[in-house]
Amino acid sequence: MKVTALLPDDIIRDVKEFTGGKNITDSLVKALRDWLYQKRIEKLNRQLSDNPVEFKEGFSAEKIRRLNNRNGRS
Repeated sequence: MKVTALLPDDIIRDVKEFTGGKNITDSLVKALRDWLYQKRIEKLNRQLSDNPVEFKEGFSAEKIRRLNNRNGRS
């Protein structure tokens, strides 16, 4: 998508420095991807906080490891 935006020079300069982008477009894409990644993690953390993962009775990591090893997995 082509976008025209008026952004302060100091913000663009900092974004380019922190992302190591080849140009303004690359820098903005990297910064936006990082921001979205962080927001998705925050959303997932909120969801898990509201609805924690519960394991079935009798679950153990050791049982799963044995099952995986029996099926030829390491």
